[in-house]
Amino acid sequence: MHWKVKGIIQKVLSGIPGGIALNDALQKTIGGLSNFEANIDMKVIQDWLVFMRHLKNLNIDPQGLDYFEVGTGWYPTLPFCFSLAGARRVLTYDLNRHVRPNWTFRMLQCLEKHLPAIAAASNRPIEDVWRDYRKLRLETKLNTLLAAARIEYRAPADAGSTGLPDGCTDVVYSNSVLEHVLAADIPRLMREARRLLRLNGIAIHSANCGDHYAYFDRDITAINYLAYSDGAWAFWQNRLLYQNRLRPEDFARIATQAGFIMRHCYFTPKQHLIDALPSIRIAPEFQHYSPEQVCSTSVDLLLDRGSNGNYESFDR
Repeated sequence: MHWKVKGIIQKVLSGIPGGIALNDALQKTIGGLSNFEANIDMKVIQDWLVFMRHLKNLNIDPQGLDYFEVGTGWYPTLPFCFSLAGARRVLTYDLNRHVRPNWTFRMLQCLEKHLPAIAAASNRPIEDVWRDYRKLRLETKLNTLLAAARIEYRAPADAGSTGLPDGCTDVVYSNSVLEHVLAADIPRLMREARRLLRLNGIAIHSANCGDHYAYFDRDITAINYLAYSDGAWAFWQNRLLYQNRLRPEDFARIATQAGFIMRHCYFTPKQHLIDALPSIRIAPEFQHYSPEQVCSTSVDLLLDRGSNGNYESFDR
């Protein structure tokens, strides 16, 4: 599908009654969810297990911690992985109530083959992971399933203004969310995340800063959207697929300005994009970035709340 066709369809759907529900159905049949099991595999292997490696590299034991997720999506894969890894509680916030019960139960079924990897990544005995998983499979309603998994789903809810007490969580994270947030709103999310973290708490944010239309149109590059000025790109923006086009250093700057200490900022420029860059049109708004920033399509931020403050630490 040509990306402009998809853009126009989503722009229309975003403005009509029932359009969001129809878009969800299209995602399941011809969109990114058409291969559901592969999508779950990707979320576990390429997303959650990477998060766990980040925690391990920071010498953080994932068991017994409180987690806060920014952006739940259609089915809370990462919260369930953290639950099976021994989380004490997972709070997950979303602006819109997207979670679908049938997709969530189907996701849980798909997690079965990943239980050994979840056990290994969390250093939990596989027998304990299996025991918890079997208990979850006995549930038949979404609310009781979430309660059994120690997951609290809050939507519609604003992760930038939660009303939660200071220092109430150990890890704040988001996965492929920040690239869809208005650039002006991200500082507020970062400040609130830092307020929620206990002493030495950690925030992990993985953002996809490539053109999402490239997943549907193989004839464009992952930085195609950088060819358009802000004014021209505004036409292709819509509520169903908003993209802020921030580069890795932008996310890093916003985080440090919010008071976080940068532990690591992982991004890898795509060599084929760097090689092709002389022949790729780049709008004036992005010409001041280095080729490495322009040609990176993802970034992982590992942020330390810092030692100032009077909140609880991990050692409680």
